[in-house]
Order: sequence, then structure tokens, then C-alpha cells
Amino acid sequence: MSAPAYRSIDVRMLVHAGAEVVGNGRAVSRRRFLAGTGAAAVAASGAIGLGLAHAEAVSLNLPSALPEGTRATAVLDALPGKKPLIKLSYRPPNYETPIEYFRTAITPNDAFFVRYHLANIPEVDATTWKVVVGGESANGQTELTLDDLKKMPAVEVVAVNQCSGNRRGLFEPHVPGVEWGYGAMGCARWKGARLKDVLDKVGVKKEAIEIVFGGADEPVIAEMPDFIKSIPIWKAMEDSTLIAYEMNGQPLPHFNGFPARIVVPGWTGTYWVKHVTSIKAVPKPETGFWMNPAYRIPLGKFPVVERFTSQETAINTPITEMVVNSLITSHAEGAGVKASSLVTIGGIAWDGGYGISTVDLSTDSGKTWQRAKLGQDLGRFAFRTFEYSLRPVRRGRQIVMARATNKIGQTQTSELIQNPAGYHHNRIQSLMLNVA
Repeated sequence: MSAPAYRSIDVRMLVHAGAEVVGNGRAVSRRRFLAGTGAAAVAASGAIGLGLAHAEAVSLNLPSALPEGTRATAVLDALPGKKPLIKLSYRPPNYETPIEYFRTAITPNDAFFVRYHLANIPEVDATTWKVVVGGESANGQTELTLDDLKKMPAVEVVAVNQCSGNRRGLFEPHVPGVEWGYGAMGCARWKGARLKDVLDKVGVKKEAIEIVFGGADEPVIAEMPDFIKSIPIWKAMEDSTLIAYEMNGQPLPHFNGFPARIVVPGWTGTYWVKHVTSIKAVPKPETGFWMNPAYRIPLGKFPVVERFTSQETAINTPITEMVVNSLITSHAEGAGVKASSLVTIGGIAWDGGYGISTVDLSTDSGKTWQRAKLGQDLGRFAFRTFEYSLRPVRRGRQIVMARATNKIGQTQTSELIQNPAGYHHNRIQSLMLNVA
């Protein structure tokens, strides 16, 4: 097979004029940030559904629980094709979505978070791109172009793509890794071909237990393992598992996997391989670094229904489905509201695909809970918006808490479930408002 025509992008060329490169552990001054981005920094307030008053009216709004080093170095910065996002690292690029963009169920493409493990990110020529489909447990091998994929029956699914380490920076005590706040996630309408239809092109043998994916991004140094992921064969054959080439009705953005990526609704983003170039059916578990030891959680510690048993050990299991969660997005921490005025608290809730049944809010530190109104149901894998109106009477601090429950009875936890990698942070959020 001839190699696809890639132009390797040096990440140092991606930052806009005036912004300073931030590597792991390197600081950047906020004065230089303000001069470089020109993005408006405003307090996030207002009711859900209002959207952004101005396209760039976002602010860092960094949670106070983030490590001091992260708070000192995080800046708003725009990658090509993106609005200013919260830059946590630059090589590889890890940018999270500001909370203001979560006031609706669908996250705009140009505000969608960016997550990479490897810094050599190719610019793919869609006219020459191909994905090789085969493997030891396939009956044959084939190559599919983007046009080939688009000629296959198309499926659209609305689904949350969330980094496994979302909210890692809020763990107490802190754990190593990218110190994400709330925004390493997004929800989009993904369109593409079913993975099972693609696998039918070559035929999969009964011995196959996993489907292995490789992408076009590569390590900068030989010592860094290539990013190879696998999913169990039964997950690959679900109707919702796609090779997607569109996102919210548009071609995938470059930094979200152009021209095609794997979409595994309900499961964390580690399996959503970007710029996919190879798909293999195999008869034994994938043993690469990014499957083991990476992306593991302690066995039996989380309420996980969908397990990846071929990858389990006696002590841990691969992370799979997302846990039930919610986020208040209508107001920033410390936002000011008026006493005796009606205040609409809004946000989003989601889970691993069972569907959100209720969202409850508390204004008395969890002693009592009141039911919020749920927004439109865009599907079991999507963000579900919610609203609740309150009228604060007393001036001073007002704590608002949100708690989501899904349709199989799982609810957010009141205490963090500790684990070495800081995964599955779904502790009930407490937001402080200043009543004046």
C-alpha cells in the first residue's frame, strides 16, 4: 500500500502571533496572554439557553481546586480553526472548552476540546487518505478511501466525547497527568459509517475478540509508544459505533480527527481514535502501553456495567463507560446575583448511555433536593440540559449543588472515588454565588 500523503505539522507553528509556547512545566505570563489573544475575559453568568453574548466572550474561570501550577500557566489560546480555548499544554496540544460553551447540548466544532498524547500530528490530505481494514482474525484485507466510506449507509448519533481524565485537576490529593478542569469534553452530532459495516467488507472470524485501531499521529521520539487502542468485538459490532467523517454537519476539524475517527458512544474518549488509518481484527488482547498499563481503573471500584473482560487483570480493568455526571454552566464560581430576584440555574447532565432520568438541585448543603426541569432529549448518549429557578433571599454566599441520576439508578457520588490516574470524577458539584 502506498503511504498516505501527510504533511507533518510542527506544533510550534500552530500558535497565533504573540502567544508563548507552553510546554509541560513551563510558565507563561498573563500579561503576554492578554496581549496575544485579545479574547474578552468576562464573568460567566446568565441563564442557560442564552448562549454567548459575543463569540469570544469567554474567560478562564479556572476552578479554585486546580493545582497552583496549572492556574499559573493556563491561558486562553486559539489553535487554527478554533476559538480561544483553555490551553493546558502545547506539545502535544491539550486544550479544554470554556464552560460558557456548555450552555447548550451541542458543543460547537470550533469550541470543541482538543486532546493528544503524541506531538507529531499530521495534516491529512483527504483525497489520498485510506484506512486499511484487516488483521489476523479477518478473512481478508481492504483499503477504504473517504469516498468509499461516504458511499456506505450513513448513521448519525449525538454523543458526548469526554477525556477519561476530565476533572483530574480537581482530585484531592492531586494526581499526575494533564490537570483538566471541567472542559475536557463536548457533545456533537457524529455522522459516519457503522464500524460493523466496514468490518463486513473483510469478514471477521469467530476467533476475533478485539478490534485494534491505529491513527496517523506519531511519537516525536522513538521511546514514546505509538497510540494504539482496542475495543472488544461486541462493542465494535454495536450499531452506534462509527467511523465518523462529519461533526455537527461539517467535516471533522483537523484537531478533532480529520478526515475520519472512531466514535464509541458511551465510552470515554481514549477509544475514539483520531485520524484513523488501520483497523484490525485480532484473536488475542492488545498489549500496547495505551491499553496496559495506561487507562486502567481498580477492579470493582466503580459502578461499571460494560466491562472489557479480555483486558481485565486480577487488580484492574480498562476504563470503559462514563459515569453519571452533571455540570452547572449558567454561572461561574462566585458570580453575583441579586437578592429576591429570580435566578435560573442551568447546566448539563450525561452518563454512559443509559440516559438521564432526573437532575436535582439543593440550596441547603444537600439536606433537601428539588427537581430541575430537563431539556430536550437528543438521545441516550447526549448531554441533557436542565434548568431550575430559585429566588435567593439572604445576602451573602449561596451554595447551589446539582446531582444527576440515570435511568438504571446510578447517581453522582458525594465523595471522590480515589484512583491513581484520577479518572471518573463525578462528585456532586457545589457552586458558590454571591447574593447582593
